[in-house]
Amino acid sequence: MRGNDPQIKVHYKGADDDYVIYVDSKEAVADWKKDSSVPLAQVVSGWKIFVTHKQGNQGVLDAASKASLESEFGTSKDEEVVKQILEKGTIIESANSARDGNKNDSKGGMVAH
Repeated sequence: MRGNDPQIKVHYKGADDDYVIYVDSKEAVADWKKDSSVPLAQVVSGWKIFVTHKQGNQGVLDAASKASLESEFGTSKDEEVVKQILEKGTIIESANSARDGNKNDSKGGMVAH
């Protein structure tokens, strides 16, 4: 992801935990839902499934363990889990603040005089 491009993720609220995957765009997810022959590689960003420890779509994102995937989704195969998250999850769009912040600390009140 670059600069301040929006981050689009899909949040799935499971029975025991919350899961998040990052996707390329809302349109890519919609296209995949209409036509599941669209390769998942064109929809998903990074092929990483995250768990938020019951923090909803916010909080610390840790890699989901195979055991937690197995107990929640009945499988630990990434492709099958991603499909279930895409089908049943909620799309969330947020701004990426990676490049926000102080631009030049040598000016103004940031400098100790």
